[in-house]
Amino acid sequence: MTIREQIEQRERETLRPWAALAAQSRGRQRPEEPCPVRTCFQRDRDRIIHLCHAFRRLAHMTQVFISPREDHVRTRLSHTLEVSQIARTVAKALRLNEDLTEAIALGHDVGHTPFGHAGEQALDEIYRKYVPTAPFSPPEHSLRVVDVLERDGKGLNLSYETRDGIVGHSKGMADLADDMANNKLATLEGMVIRVCDRIAYLNHDLDDAMRAGLLSEDDVPGEILDVLGRTHSERVGTMVRDLIANSLDKPFLAMSAEVLEAADALKNLLWERVYAGPLISHEAAKARGIVQGLFTVYMEDDTACRKALGYVPEDVQHRARVVCDYVAGMTDHFARAQYIRYFLPSGYPSFDD
Repeated sequence: MTIREQIEQRERETLRPWAALAAQSRGRQRPEEPCPVRTCFQRDRDRIIHLCHAFRRLAHMTQVFISPREDHVRTRLSHTLEVSQIARTVAKALRLNEDLTEAIALGHDVGHTPFGHAGEQALDEIYRKYVPTAPFSPPEHSLRVVDVLERDGKGLNLSYETRDGIVGHSKGMADLADDMANNKLATLEGMVIRVCDRIAYLNHDLDDAMRAGLLSEDDVPGEILDVLGRTHSERVGTMVRDLIANSLDKPFLAMSAEVLEAADALKNLLWERVYAGPLISHEAAKARGIVQGLFTVYMEDDTACRKALGYVPEDVQHRARVVCDYVAGMTDHFARAQYIRYFLPSGYPSFDD
């Protein structure tokens, strides 16, 4: 019996009946020989960490605050790691598959754009201008990244369960209770990521907003703090323990009505005061100009397109698709640098090229 088979046997013996078992995976899009040491879910995790360029770029992409000067504000990568840590804690406590949970967590945001949510909205708008039937969806683009764009077009060839969790991780602004009641994911591990993603971003966005001076503790209603806690660690701990306590020995996730209500109230507060607040909205307008300006340059200027992509697609839809992929994969810094290149004077003659 190989080490992998021993791990798979331990999963059958120790995990809950509704946990995803590596030995029962629906497999990969392209069949591969099993690894003698790692399960399919462990290999998925390792491929995202070691082979996925988009995963590395998350270190230089905004979570909420656009190109922050404060070094301790979260990036997409630090957010991803926080989601992974919280989700693994939950999966271990509920005796679900930790390896699958971790793989989904690490890959769930690899399709996000520069400049956070502002960049996503801007890219969606400009993409529809050229292909009206093709909206930009970050979860779907995350799946496209791991399926198609990585490894020079070969993709990472991840397992079905990891791919399902990646494309299904987004819950938008829905209340948590509604989201958990309408779960259509293939695995409970995928749903753990949806909920732990919410736990992570609610708490670290509040922490970042306080650090940036957009909110103070006095701005947070007492009924939220009384339930969740008055420090970052208390709030995360309350939500995690409540999720575990209400989901133990159940084939679904649940939280208490009190914590759900407080979490949704915090979500609404952040939306009103931070995400849609005047400072973020002002910076978002700038980000929108950068993303849409670059997209237009690559669509309308053949020289710029060839320099960026290496060729000029003849078909408009195909060109829009690859330009969308290119712009979506930019870091904040790279997008700003390219915008300066094409839209601000650099002096002449220039010896940079």
